[in-house]
Amino acid sequence: MESLATRRLDAADAEALLTAAGDEFDALLDAAAAVRDEGLRRAGRPGVLTYSRKVFLPVTTLCRDRCHYCVFVDTPGQLLRAHKPLYMSAEQVLTVARRGAALGCKEALFTLGDRPEQRWPEARTWLDAHGYASTLDYVAAMARLVRRETGLLPHLNPGVMTLDELRALRPTAPSMGMMLETTSRRLFEEPGQVHFGSPDKDPDVRLRVIDDAGTARVPFTTGILVGIGETLRDRAESLIAIRDAHERHGHVQEVIVQNFRAKPRTAMQGAPDADLREYAAAIAVARLVLGPDMRIQVPPNLSDPAEFELLVRAGADDWGGVSPLTADHVNPERPWPHLDDLTARTADLGFVLRERLTAHPEYIRDAALWLDPEIIPATLALADPDSGLAAEDAPASTATRRAPRAGRGDPASRTADLVSRAADDPAALDDAEWVALLEATGTALDALAETADQLRRFTAGEAVSIVDNRNVSSSAYRARPAGEPDTFDLRDLTGIVRDARDLGVSELCVQGLVDPREAPDAALEIARTIRDAGPGIHLHAFRPADIDDLARRTGMGLDDALAAMREAGVHTVPGTGVKILSERVRPLVAPDDLATPRWVEVITAAHRAGFRSTSVLFYGHVETAAERVAHLRRLMAIQTETGGFTEIVPIPLPGHGVALVPGRPAIDEHRAMFAVARLMLSGTIPHVQVPWPRLDDNTVQTLLRSGADDLGGTLRDGRVLPRVGVEYGREMTLERAARISGGLFRPLRVRTTDYREPVRAGGSS
Repeated sequence: MESLATRRLDAADAEALLTAAGDEFDALLDAAAAVRDEGLRRAGRPGVLTYSRKVFLPVTTLCRDRCHYCVFVDTPGQLLRAHKPLYMSAEQVLTVARRGAALGCKEALFTLGDRPEQRWPEARTWLDAHGYASTLDYVAAMARLVRRETGLLPHLNPGVMTLDELRALRPTAPSMGMMLETTSRRLFEEPGQVHFGSPDKDPDVRLRVIDDAGTARVPFTTGILVGIGETLRDRAESLIAIRDAHERHGHVQEVIVQNFRAKPRTAMQGAPDADLREYAAAIAVARLVLGPDMRIQVPPNLSDPAEFELLVRAGADDWGGVSPLTADHVNPERPWPHLDDLTARTADLGFVLRERLTAHPEYIRDAALWLDPEIIPATLALADPDSGLAAEDAPASTATRRAPRAGRGDPASRTADLVSRAADDPAALDDAEWVALLEATGTALDALAETADQLRRFTAGEAVSIVDNRNVSSSAYRARPAGEPDTFDLRDLTGIVRDARDLGVSELCVQGLVDPREAPDAALEIARTIRDAGPGIHLHAFRPADIDDLARRTGMGLDDALAAMREAGVHTVPGTGVKILSERVRPLVAPDDLATPRWVEVITAAHRAGFRSTSVLFYGHVETAAERVAHLRRLMAIQTETGGFTEIVPIPLPGHGVALVPGRPAIDEHRAMFAVARLMLSGTIPHVQVPWPRLDDNTVQTLLRSGADDLGGTLRDGRVLPRVGVEYGREMTLERAARISGGLFRPLRVRTTDYREPVRAGGSS
């Protein structure tokens, strides 16, 4: 192993290293890390890992291929049934791009299926009707539009391209990409294998594209996919083939080493995920084969944060694109890490995280050779002139704020323009304009809900998510049982937790003021009992009112109470216990709720202490439309400061049902509220949850077509003391949730509390 850092490896060498175990595995990783560190020193950025802040634009999910592991692709019939467009329109592309630019993104990732018009007549008809010769022609037009209107730099992933097509697209983007995946001909030629029946997955075709990209002088991203049925020899030969192409042209700017993750509703849904040690070995061998000057990327959303240390130790130096706005539409079950969390985790590993552009610094510094003159000004405008990374003071956006259209005085036209502006540039709307949207009726409301649904589709994604959980009311806790019905002690709680664990529940939600007769720190005893009885169960516990009660009764103060909660095993907190953040409203509908300033103080402190939380808005009582808008703006301000909210839950207040617009049906009251929540908060608070216990299933489906993407929790009753749950008797089975989502032709995704993938039986996530 001593010569690994300097020796030129052939396929046999690489294959042998991929089998390393024990001390040899450790030596392999150490050698790869040393080579990576030498490369970073040579690049002038020692100790720096990079990422690109991006928006993901799924231009079309049509494709002529049939890969056995893919959930990205749809057929025209599936799109029709789901009311999805064949292609994103120019307006939809710009809506997402503008929102991304406003969040500081600098990359627009264009991803799509390969040449859909060659398989689907519907695609050909759409292109003809819109005046485009091909899907690639449309991609070029949209790339130019995005760059011109927002300043974002396109990165194009349109699949297989000819040399002429690469040259034609070169002026529109500073970089392009296409995964090699594997050189295995067996996986392409043998019936039943992952690439059989997919003409664009012919390894020879893909290698030609990579080589042609070098001839065209396109900074190019490629990589391998680990765990799709390829052999170790295939992995080794794939890395050697990429190295050979790069040595001919010098154009491969980064190599992605991506671990396979099985996806439901695919032919490979039962296949095991890539083994972690095999994956780490592949990263390390990629580093040694490709050398110190290659950037090796590992997608952070496809691994658990606890695994990052091993991936970095194996020689990775780039996290790839991470979006603060859009889902990973290729891996929709794997949300991006929050950028603050990624920064902190990178620092924990001894590195500094820096933002780069879609073209890597070496190619930006030699722009005259590698970039087309058309794209150079936009690229250099965002680049640090010394490092070639993203300039820290670069403008987040060059987009011009769209003014209201003049000369359209009728109410319908004004509302239509307002809806369009809300989608494109929500920050430009004043409170009165948001009030107008909350009060929309008729066709204007239909347009509002449809626009919110389209925005949901292209940002949060298609999945309807739900967490498998159980509620426990901490108000029902008694240290010494006295025969009161529907109460529990710590022994009972242990039984509740073990039952929940046996049922497969991933979250316990605990909330409610502890009885004042109990010990001041009783909430902490509850948390510790759950932690000890149910290792692996996520504890989502204690509203701001409960936290305030703990801090006040124990005398610990707010910060110490939050620290004690963390030590006791609490992971996240419910952002409930408030109706509308208004001191006019609170005494009228919930006088026992925390005062508004104190609720804000507690939830903000919780976020700063590292707790994520939900957020709510109760509507349909004495509040005005303006107070709803003010509530949402207050949540946005907290989120801008802390980034702690994971979702917004608009909830109709039981027993009221007061309409904002007299005579407007209840369903339209709900549609307007949910659509405005999506349009106003998208890019700030990512998920909109439907409070299904308060609504029938038909209404739930309607709201999932009005901007919502989440169902909250299953609220299992369990088999031990089921009545101690706040929502006893209102269980949402996963089968029922699947019927709701299936009726919309959308997949159901079982998530964790923090929107990650639950741990499978056997330990992988």
